[in-house]
Amino acid sequence: MERLTENKVVLVVTARFNTVSQARFYVQQLGGNFDDYEDEDSAYRSAINSAQQSLGQLGRVQVVRRAFLPNFIFGPEDVVVAIGQDGLVANTLKYLNGQPLVGVNPDPRRYDGLLLPFQVKDLAIIIPEVFRKGRPLKAVTMARASLNNGQTIYAVNDLFIGPKSHGSARYSICLGDLRENQSSSGVIVSTGMGSSGWFSSLITGAKGISVAFGVAAARPKSSMPPGEPPKSPAYSTRFPWNADHLYFTVREPFPSKTTGTSLVFGRVSAESPLRIDSFMPERGVIFSDGIEADFLEFNSGSQAEITVAERKGQLVA
Repeated sequence: MERLTENKVVLVVTARFNTVSQARFYVQQLGGNFDDYEDEDSAYRSAINSAQQSLGQLGRVQVVRRAFLPNFIFGPEDVVVAIGQDGLVANTLKYLNGQPLVGVNPDPRRYDGLLLPFQVKDLAIIIPEVFRKGRPLKAVTMARASLNNGQTIYAVNDLFIGPKSHGSARYSICLGDLRENQSSSGVIVSTGMGSSGWFSSLITGAKGISVAFGVAAARPKSSMPPGEPPKSPAYSTRFPWNADHLYFTVREPFPSKTTGTSLVFGRVSAESPLRIDSFMPERGVIFSDGIEADFLEFNSGSQAEITVAERKGQLVA
């Protein structure tokens, strides 16, 4: 088959069951209805096959499964296409360094697809425009956590710093001139893209508890933590995907004689990074975007600096 160009397209897909019978056995063993899973799997396989055929006429295609992303090396001129749910787009974006990413919705009847503006049938038009650099791109701010041993991890939605499983994290947290020893179930640092997810849940829960206990939602200006977002009638927790800052939230901070609860929320920027020193003897971790298997160890002696990443994701619009 003759290709339009020799440009390389990396097609990122979600791992599926090897066979229909394997999937049916697994689902039915758990007491589930297999019919809906079969319809979903069929639609997804069909979308991948159609995408491969369409992309194969435009350039060289390499298929990469989601599980292999942490170790896959993307070329600087690669164009990346992710077919799946929104999470696949976010998980792919953090491993890129400026390469344009096209989010494709494999089943618009099933997925809303905030990060999936295109369908397979659009690829024949979209990809040549991306090759020519004639397609608009949407910049996405990422977060970066750097350890004192040189290791680094990036996040498109959020970073988690805390215990590997249920338990208490002990650490020292520093933002600007403020420093505090804390014990909590972990710290969440959110980007603008992630502000509608985990971050929103934490803020909404904290607000609901405050109201239930009769605590006024608005506090005196002098007691607000650094960079608190302005109040609005709708109390929106979302901020722009390309914002030049992040927000952190401490989960379930515990007050004691040696741990405080005053530095539990704030804004993080390149000029004002968040610094955390681990006091956890074991099972301390930092992971991003909900992928617990891809983590950095964060045990006693580890120091982390969390800030806005030096690179931005590029989503094809």
